[in-house]
Amino acid sequence: MTVWADRLRLSGYVMLLGAVLTGPASAEAPSSPAADWAVSDFTLENGMQVVVIPSHRAPIVTQMVWYKVGSADEPPGKSGIAHFFEHLMFKATTNHPEGAFDRAVAAIGGHDNAFTSYDYTCFHETIPPGSLGEMMAFEADRMRNLVLSDQLVETERDVVMEERRARVDNNPSAILDEEVNATLYQNEPYRIPVIGWMQEIQQLNRQEARAFYDRYYVPNNAVLVVAGDVDPEKVKALAKQTFGKLARGPELPPRARPVEPEQNTRRTVTLRDARVSLPSFSTRWVVPSYHTAKPGEAEALDLLAEILGGGTRSRLYQELVVKQGIASNVGASFMGRMFDGTSFSVYAAPRGNAKLADVEAAVEAQVARIVKDGVTDTELEKAKDRFVRSMIFARDRQSGMANIYGMTLTTGGTVADVATWPDRIRKVTAEDIKVVAARYLDMDRATTGYLLPKTEAGD
Repeated sequence: MTVWADRLRLSGYVMLLGAVLTGPASAEAPSSPAADWAVSDFTLENGMQVVVIPSHRAPIVTQMVWYKVGSADEPPGKSGIAHFFEHLMFKATTNHPEGAFDRAVAAIGGHDNAFTSYDYTCFHETIPPGSLGEMMAFEADRMRNLVLSDQLVETERDVVMEERRARVDNNPSAILDEEVNATLYQNEPYRIPVIGWMQEIQQLNRQEARAFYDRYYVPNNAVLVVAGDVDPEKVKALAKQTFGKLARGPELPPRARPVEPEQNTRRTVTLRDARVSLPSFSTRWVVPSYHTAKPGEAEALDLLAEILGGGTRSRLYQELVVKQGIASNVGASFMGRMFDGTSFSVYAAPRGNAKLADVEAAVEAQVARIVKDGVTDTELEKAKDRFVRSMIFARDRQSGMANIYGMTLTTGGTVADVATWPDRIRKVTAEDIKVVAARYLDMDRATTGYLLPKTEAGD
């Protein structure tokens, strides 16, 4: 039913979003009716923000309700409650029995799901336009009218525990990812996995779930994003008729979280497991996000990740895969859309008889090369062009655009930030990239994780 998203699983998706966080671009516009992507936004009287993204290319609509709460907002010792509550939102309400929402979506040929991350929880449906009002009513109903019993909570808690066993405990890569994050972040709550630690999931109860619900699942802590074959004025009227009838919740304090101290050591985490056949490594640094960075820094980090390891045209791929032939997998990523400080990473796995140490040394050499010499104007302009083209292609998927706005608005950004992103990307210079690389990609402050096969000797 539901999907939880940790840093590892989100990485490829967020890299795409980082490359398409835009509205009208300075590049060539896609061929579409003039009304397409004329984004509008407004706020209901109860504080719920609404964003409408019209696109009349197909008779479908994506509705997404984003709550500004994720695993990083959980109370100490209650890890996993944000994801756990995502599960509970699919249960009965005072107006509908359990499963009624899902059956209504299936009856009209639509689909629905949800996901939880560090900074947000999202519930979404893709449906025919004529059913939007009905789906809004369902979402507004479960925002405030859930019915929670001890038995229901205990049963669903067992489901989440089994999900953790299947997705994390049975996956060496996921186990290592948790350990690396717990080492990378010394103070930020991103060090705690989205799904939670098993011993804390086991203790979650109905009283804690109810308190979490009453605190965070209120209209003034939510963003409604509607994208597709809709008229903004009709969406506004429907939103007022459904979500607008809900009472405003208690005012939430600012999301003031612990911040990272200065990091001044290099750390390594090693996992040997009999289930691993191909060794690999990743090296990560704590860097600013779009929400915490100084002007221009996050854009420069985005382009740095693209040039260094963003695809087959990147330096890492061309050097390690094409020229040297020593890597089977290599890349770089910047998790830019986070509320607090985030991570920049490089990763690789060897090919054939190549040694992991040689691959790691080659990756570090490419990082050092950019720190020392920067990037060329030509590769920078090509990277910018790829970013803007990716935005244009993203407009073909209404759910992609809805995700872009929802992710931005729940991590401290604004609708204007989305619209001005391409111009900010265009302003990044080669010197800007060299500066952020030298400032943040210091190997003496990196955390490296090694995923290795278990040797016959068991060492």
